[in-house]
Amino acid sequence: MTDSHDKAKKYAFKLLSYRGRSEKEINERIIKKGMSKAVASSTVTYLKHLGLIDDKSLAESLKREALSRKFLSQKGASLFLHHRGVPREIIDEVLDYDESVDLCTARRLLHKSMRPLRDTSSLKARRRLYGLLARRGYSPDTIKKVLKETILYEEDLK
Repeated sequence: MTDSHDKAKKYAFKLLSYRGRSEKEINERIIKKGMSKAVASSTVTYLKHLGLIDDKSLAESLKREALSRKFLSQKGASLFLHHRGVPREIIDEVLDYDESVDLCTARRLLHKSMRPLRDTSSLKARRRLYGLLARRGYSPDTIKKVLKETILYEEDLK
Protein backbone atom coordinates (compact mmCIF):
# COMPACT_ATOMS: atom_id res chain seq x y z
CA MET A 1 0.00 0.00 0.00
CA THR A 2 1.24 3.43 -0.87
CA ASP A 3 0.86 6.57 1.14
CA SER A 4 -1.82 7.87 -1.23
CA HIS A 5 -3.93 4.71 -0.70
CA ASP A 6 -3.75 5.24 3.06
CA LYS A 7 -4.69 8.91 2.70
CA ALA A 8 -7.60 8.00 0.43
CA LYS A 9 -8.91 5.41 2.89
CA LYS A 10 -8.56 7.79 5.80
CA TYR A 11 -10.41 10.49 3.87
CA ALA A 12 -13.15 8.04 2.85
CA PHE A 13 -13.61 6.91 6.46
CA LYS A 14 -13.91 10.56 7.47
CA LEU A 15 -16.56 11.18 4.80
CA LEU A 16 -18.50 8.08 5.83
CA SER A 17 -18.43 9.13 9.47
CA TYR A 18 -20.63 12.12 8.62
CA ARG A 19 -23.28 10.29 6.57
CA GLY A 20 -23.80 7.42 4.15
CA ARG A 21 -22.29 7.96 0.71
CA SER A 22 -22.70 6.32 -2.65
CA GLU A 23 -19.84 4.81 -4.61
CA LYS A 24 -19.97 7.72 -7.01
CA GLU A 25 -19.80 10.30 -4.21
CA ILE A 26 -16.78 8.68 -2.56
CA ASN A 27 -15.03 8.25 -5.90
CA GLU A 28 -15.61 11.89 -6.92
CA ARG A 29 -14.58 13.28 -3.54
CA ILE A 30 -11.31 11.32 -3.50
CA ILE A 31 -10.47 12.46 -7.04
CA LYS A 32 -11.41 16.04 -6.11
CA LYS A 33 -9.00 15.76 -3.19
CA GLY A 34 -6.20 15.35 -5.77
CA MET A 35 -5.70 11.60 -5.82
CA SER A 36 -5.63 9.46 -8.96
CA LYS A 37 -8.61 7.61 -10.39
CA ALA A 38 -6.86 4.30 -9.72
CA VAL A 39 -6.46 5.14 -6.03
CA ALA A 40 -10.09 6.25 -5.82
CA SER A 41 -11.29 3.10 -7.55
CA SER A 42 -9.27 0.78 -5.33
CA THR A 43 -10.47 2.63 -2.22
CA VAL A 44 -14.11 2.26 -3.29
CA THR A 45 -13.55 -1.44 -3.97
CA TYR A 46 -11.96 -1.84 -0.53
CA LEU A 47 -14.87 -0.05 1.18
CA LYS A 48 -17.40 -2.16 -0.73
CA HIS A 49 -15.55 -5.29 0.38
CA LEU A 50 -15.80 -4.11 4.00
CA GLY A 51 -19.52 -3.44 3.52
CA LEU A 52 -19.21 0.28 4.26
CA ILE A 53 -20.55 1.28 0.86
CA ASP A 54 -23.78 -0.25 -0.39
CA ASP A 55 -25.74 1.80 -2.89
CA LYS A 56 -28.91 -0.28 -2.53
CA SER A 57 -29.18 0.11 1.25
CA LEU A 58 -28.28 3.80 0.89
CA ALA A 59 -31.06 4.18 -1.68
CA GLU A 60 -33.57 2.54 0.67
CA SER A 61 -32.55 4.87 3.48
CA LEU A 62 -32.67 7.97 1.27
CA LYS A 63 -36.06 6.91 -0.08
CA ARG A 64 -37.48 6.79 3.45
CA GLU A 65 -35.95 10.19 4.20
CA ALA A 66 -37.28 11.73 0.99
CA LEU A 67 -40.82 10.45 1.43
CA SER A 68 -41.30 10.78 5.18
CA ARG A 69 -39.09 13.69 6.24
CA LYS A 70 -38.86 15.84 3.12
CA PHE A 71 -42.36 14.98 1.83
CA LEU A 72 -41.07 14.63 -1.74
CA SER A 73 -43.06 12.93 -4.46
CA GLN A 74 -41.66 9.76 -5.92
CA LYS A 75 -40.36 11.79 -8.85
CA GLY A 76 -38.74 14.21 -6.40
CA ALA A 77 -37.30 11.29 -4.44
CA SER A 78 -35.86 9.88 -7.66
CA LEU A 79 -34.09 13.18 -8.36
CA PHE A 80 -32.88 13.34 -4.77
CA LEU A 81 -31.35 9.86 -5.07
CA HIS A 82 -29.84 10.70 -8.45
CA HIS A 83 -28.17 13.83 -7.04
CA ARG A 84 -26.68 11.69 -4.27
CA GLY A 85 -24.99 9.49 -6.89
CA VAL A 86 -27.22 6.42 -6.74
CA PRO A 87 -27.25 4.59 -10.13
CA ARG A 88 -30.47 4.75 -12.17
CA GLU A 89 -30.99 0.95 -12.05
CA ILE A 90 -31.02 0.97 -8.24
CA ILE A 91 -33.32 4.00 -8.16
CA ASP A 92 -35.79 2.23 -10.46
CA GLU A 93 -35.59 -0.91 -8.33
CA VAL A 94 -36.16 0.94 -5.03
CA LEU A 95 -38.82 3.37 -6.27
CA ASP A 96 -41.61 1.47 -7.94
CA TYR A 97 -44.14 4.18 -8.79
CA ASP A 98 -47.47 4.03 -6.99
CA GLU A 99 -49.86 6.97 -7.19
CA SER A 100 -51.37 6.17 -3.79
CA VAL A 101 -47.98 6.79 -2.14
CA ASP A 102 -47.78 10.23 -3.75
CA LEU A 103 -51.35 11.04 -2.71
CA CYS A 104 -50.70 10.00 0.89
CA THR A 105 -47.44 11.97 1.11
CA ALA A 106 -49.06 15.04 -0.49
CA ARG A 107 -51.94 14.90 2.02
CA ARG A 108 -49.48 14.75 4.92
CA LEU A 109 -47.56 17.72 3.53
CA LEU A 110 -50.77 19.73 3.07
CA HIS A 111 -51.89 18.94 6.59
CA LYS A 112 -48.55 20.14 7.93
CA SER A 113 -48.50 23.27 5.76
CA MET A 114 -52.03 24.57 6.27
CA ARG A 115 -51.60 26.03 9.75
CA PRO A 116 -49.31 28.93 8.72
CA LEU A 117 -51.85 29.88 6.06
CA ARG A 118 -54.72 30.52 8.49
CA ASP A 119 -54.62 34.30 7.95
CA THR A 120 -54.45 33.98 4.17
CA SER A 121 -57.34 34.13 1.71
CA SER A 122 -58.55 30.82 0.30
CA LEU A 123 -57.38 31.56 -3.25
CA LYS A 124 -53.94 32.71 -2.12
CA ALA A 125 -53.57 29.66 0.15
CA ARG A 126 -54.55 27.37 -2.72
CA ARG A 127 -51.90 28.93 -4.99
CA ARG A 128 -49.23 28.65 -2.30
CA LEU A 129 -50.06 25.03 -1.58
CA TYR A 130 -50.12 24.21 -5.31
CA GLY A 131 -46.66 25.78 -5.68
CA LEU A 132 -45.35 23.94 -2.63
CA LEU A 133 -46.49 20.59 -3.98
CA ALA A 134 -45.18 21.36 -7.48
CA ARG A 135 -41.73 22.22 -6.09
CA ARG A 136 -41.69 18.87 -4.29
CA GLY A 137 -42.19 17.07 -7.60
CA TYR A 138 -45.89 16.19 -7.54
CA SER A 139 -47.73 15.94 -10.85
CA PRO A 140 -50.46 18.49 -11.61
CA ASP A 141 -53.08 15.70 -11.51
CA THR A 142 -51.99 14.58 -8.05
CA ILE A 143 -51.95 18.18 -6.81
CA LYS A 144 -55.44 18.83 -8.13
CA LYS A 145 -56.79 15.63 -6.54
CA VAL A 146 -55.32 16.44 -3.15
CA LEU A 147 -56.41 20.08 -3.21
CA LYS A 148 -59.89 19.02 -4.30
CA GLU A 149 -60.09 16.52 -1.41
CA THR A 150 -58.88 19.11 1.07
CA ILE A 151 -61.61 21.67 1.42
CA LEU A 152 -59.80 24.99 1.51
CA TYR A 153 -62.41 27.40 2.66
CA GLU A 154 -61.25 30.23 4.87
CA GLU A 155 -62.72 28.64 8.01
CA ASP A 156 -60.64 25.48 7.40
CA LEU A 157 -57.42 27.49 7.42
CA LYS A 158 -58.22 29.00 10.80
